[in-house]
Amino acid sequence: MHQDILLKSMLVFVITFLLVTFIMPVVKKIAKHVGAMDIPNSRKVHKVPIPRFGGLGIYIGFMIGYLLFFEPDSLMNSILIGSFFVVLTGIADDINPISPKIKLIGQFIAAFIVVVFGGVVLREIDALGLYLNFGIFSYPISIIFIMACMNCVNLIDGLDGLSGGICAIFYMTVIVILFARSQLGLEFLLSIIMLASTMGFLVHNFYPATIFSGDSGSMFQGYIISVIAILGFKNVTVTSFLIPVILLAIPFLDAFFAIIRRALKGEKITCPDKMHIHHQLLSYGLSQRTVVLIIYAVDLLFAIGSIMYVLVKREIGYVFYLVVFIIVIIFVLKSNVIFEHKKNKK
Repeated sequence: MHQDILLKSMLVFVITFLLVTFIMPVVKKIAKHVGAMDIPNSRKVHKVPIPRFGGLGIYIGFMIGYLLFFEPDSLMNSILIGSFFVVLTGIADDINPISPKIKLIGQFIAAFIVVVFGGVVLREIDALGLYLNFGIFSYPISIIFIMACMNCVNLIDGLDGLSGGICAIFYMTVIVILFARSQLGLEFLLSIIMLASTMGFLVHNFYPATIFSGDSGSMFQGYIISVIAILGFKNVTVTSFLIPVILLAIPFLDAFFAIIRRALKGEKITCPDKMHIHHQLLSYGLSQRTVVLIIYAVDLLFAIGSIMYVLVKREIGYVFYLVVFIIVIIFVLKSNVIFEHKKNKK
């Protein structure tokens, strides 16, 4: 049984990866044709206009993977319908930026559909020895969690290959954990397809990028990651709310720090700036490629800690988490991520 699933998974990965890899040049042409271009400005790192329809290519790979390898049911149908609203909202923003309110409405509709009609609901969590049952608040908490994931991935999407690599590390870690525990259900196949689509995209997105994911890609990635996470909780596959949150530690922390930073300055939460973790690393004179690889390394340590936590011994996972978290906090306090230090001002 395992051998059949392994062979099917390999086939899913290869077909989806090749499809996305070879379809991206077409997607670039479509982006240029409709004007979905990321134009450089003072806040951007890149110097020339870049197509930002990468999310469309990832979504096409996801859909082809579904048509070839998934059995249709009410749960998968709700995931697909929700994803359509996410990608549609993202594409509209990629072509002509829409207001944050409209974007949130699109995200809410997607989350509402998959939660209410698909039953993708986070009813309880068991983390760090604490047990919580959300009761009647399960539905709104699930919707908020899905929307939070979409926005966190969107916020970290600031350098070539950054958000795509973080998402790929998430999918790889989930695949390792689920395969080791012989839990090869829907979330396992979703992770396989999304890893393949993301890797195909990274062929064109890693520095120097020739295409960006755009909001269509970052929000879609966050949406699918949140669905995989909640399915994991629901089926007791990942054992704790802690694991998927830790796997997205960098985007979650970056979003959290951004909210604090903007609140302290009296700015709107949605106000863009150039003070994110990756921007601060760049300010030390590091190249884009080096900064991305550093964040990959930190995220991989969180991933290793998660694998240790689930498959080996929880205490070892805690040590990994604590050490890496302390390193991140020290960097944040010494940089301008939250507080602007005079010596770092330009």
